[in-house]
Amino acid sequence: MTFKATAPAKINLTLDILGKRPDGYHDVAMLMQAVSLSDTVELTLTDTEDITIACSDPSIPCDSRNIVYKCADAFFKTTGVKNTGISLYIEKVIPCEAGLAGGSADGAATLRLLNLAFDAHLTDKELCEIGAKVGADIPFCVAGGTKLAIGTGTTLHKVRSMPKCFIVIVKPDVSVSTKEAYALADGRKGVRIKYTDYCKQMLYSGDLSGIASTLHNDFEEVLNLEDINEVKEIMYKCKALGAAMSGSGSAVFAIFRNERKAQKCIDKLKETYSKVYLTVPVAKGAEIV
Repeated sequence: MTFKATAPAKINLTLDILGKRPDGYHDVAMLMQAVSLSDTVELTLTDTEDITIACSDPSIPCDSRNIVYKCADAFFKTTGVKNTGISLYIEKVIPCEAGLAGGSADGAATLRLLNLAFDAHLTDKELCEIGAKVGADIPFCVAGGTKLAIGTGTTLHKVRSMPKCFIVIVKPDVSVSTKEAYALADGRKGVRIKYTDYCKQMLYSGDLSGIASTLHNDFEEVLNLEDINEVKEIMYKCKALGAAMSGSGSAVFAIFRNERKAQKCIDKLKETYSKVYLTVPVAKGAEIV
């Protein structure tokens, strides 16, 4: 028997790094939004008592390093459900190493599939708790929609949904070291503005221009990468309401009020970049289909 789930990507409307914790992790405040750019994960029940993984992208490891494997392993260990054998296939669409939580989205979809396939009847909260053991973005990828994430990013709070809009996403060919970015952020001096508070106010007002004007990412600020700035310059020339890097990068997104302008931006970006996507906000995370 085979089951299938969607695995939507996320963007960070804001990402404020509040400080380093005694345990070595960082406290953050983020507004996260699920978008229609999505992978698909299929689960097939087997009789091997193994976890086997295959992926459409040959660069993705299909062993115990894969987040999907880690989520499946955590599911069986946490619930006590016996693994009678599963095979997982990941159809990749979300670009890797982009700050779009592609791996975490696949992990969240895996938890949904296992919950259904093994009749575990876990709540979303319980699925999020399992996911948090594997990665900080997985709880959001289970929940989806528009959320305020605090603590290490695993504590989620509902906020007003993102207004209807069109979101252009680009993945430039540049890699970002999250460790280096955190180190640079830790070295900042002085009082920091908490952009998340301002953006949250704009969400509650439903003001798309206001939301776009409060987009912010501390990683983008401290790294100040030329590739990111070049992408944003094109987006603003194409009349984007606002643009920012997502997560630890290097994907950049821009918000547009209408599809025509968004499509014009995509056409322009495709002259230089190969990984360009038109998306919209979605109200759910990983979902059985």
